[in-house]
Amino acid sequence: MKIKKWLGSAVAVAMLSTSLLAMPSEAAKKEDEQPRTIQDESIYDLLIDRYFNQLKSNDFEVDSTNPESFAGGDFVGLQNKFNYVYDMGFSMLSIGAIFSTEKYDGSMPTSHTTLERHFGTQEELDELIKAYKKYDITIMADFPLSQASKNHEWANNQDWILSEENGVIQWDLTNKDVQKALQEAAVAFVKQNDFAGLRLTYLGNAPTDFQNDLMQAIKKEKDIYVIANGESEADYDATFSLETADIYRGAFRNVNESMEKLPQTVEGDKPSQLMIDRFDTSRFTFDSEETNMYPITRIRMALGALLTLPGVPVIQYGTEIAMNGEKEPYTHGIMNFSVDDELQKSIRNTLQLRNESPTLRHGDAKLIKSEDGLLVFTKESEDEKWVIFVNNTDKTQTVEFTTEELGEGKELKGLFERDLVREKDGVYRLVLNREIVEVYQVIDDEGFNVPYAVALSIVYIAFISFVVIVIRRSKRNKVK
Repeated sequence: MKIKKWLGSAVAVAMLSTSLLAMPSEAAKKEDEQPRTIQDESIYDLLIDRYFNQLKSNDFEVDSTNPESFAGGDFVGLQNKFNYVYDMGFSMLSIGAIFSTEKYDGSMPTSHTTLERHFGTQEELDELIKAYKKYDITIMADFPLSQASKNHEWANNQDWILSEENGVIQWDLTNKDVQKALQEAAVAFVKQNDFAGLRLTYLGNAPTDFQNDLMQAIKKEKDIYVIANGESEADYDATFSLETADIYRGAFRNVNESMEKLPQTVEGDKPSQLMIDRFDTSRFTFDSEETNMYPITRIRMALGALLTLPGVPVIQYGTEIAMNGEKEPYTHGIMNFSVDDELQKSIRNTLQLRNESPTLRHGDAKLIKSEDGLLVFTKESEDEKWVIFVNNTDKTQTVEFTTEELGEGKELKGLFERDLVREKDGVYRLVLNREIVEVYQVIDDEGFNVPYAVALSIVYIAFISFVVIVIRRSKRNKVK
């Protein structure tokens, strides 16, 4: 018993010594002093119907074998999968359109006031929001503007309708009565639900002034984020650009692709929504396979850059399991939670860094190199400095920094590949293998790490002593 106690004490001391080496950075300590903005968020974008079917009581005419039918996913199912989402490290869920609808993705709403019965009740939605908010994960929902079903509760107002085709109507968003109805419905929606954000969809012919007035009314009711999934000149909290999304997909679907336009996607007064998958496009996995590349590596490369560049990362459900498909509804597959978690781990590791470092989220970015398949940039604040090295080429790449760029007496710690770079002849030389993203933390070079060495020695001594004692006891027992 004495041996066990001594060994346990030695290991405890060692662990305490090493834990002192991982104290929070000054930047992390100051985070609570800064107001949170949308650039601090990381958004996991999903469709309730396609996520997880927990309750059978709301499975009205559900057919999970038909990709165009409701599959049964519900609010309670998403709450059931809390650990899955939490473990990846996202700060916000975008749960899509949840009004009564004739189509599983909410694109044919029949109401702007009632919830879709397949998804669940108001009480179940409330419990879902509370469950995630308890662990600092907030919820965003969609609010469709222009598009609706011909059976919508407002469709009897013929002068509100701009056009109708195949049972789908487009509201005339220049009509003042339509604008008033949408504004009242949106305000009531955010008043009823504890959302942290609202995403306006199907902008149609909505005038910019109307969009701004709608946002102002929403924010007057509750201080939440308002974004859109369409291009607009309105004053949204984050911008959306089809060109930006296409640049990302093009840059990472193969190796050695041009990175020239990638830095331009993060320029501007407002942060950009950064994404590689959208609900209305082919899956990035499909694009990668079209170039005969391994999708897992392609997705890992794309997300490594997306989660570290300035902007708001928006990752569609299924990207983390390399969901495939050329067009909807096949791109809206039912979520499979039994797939290998290689990509989830990659997301988790990068988001953990991003969540803990305000500098990685909205520090000053400086481009170092941008060429075919190679992107290197720094993120810096008063408290921290990082180097992000994206090697999306088919060769090992080397990038050098001078002491004028990084300072003297520094060391660069690679957080994923565990590389350690120190100054040599006035130069910091970073070498990275093909198809890898590495994030380096720039810190003072403290030379030989005495506390770590002492802690490690204690562990080794304890282990060796334990082995020696066991061997001696074994010998004594044989003699007896």
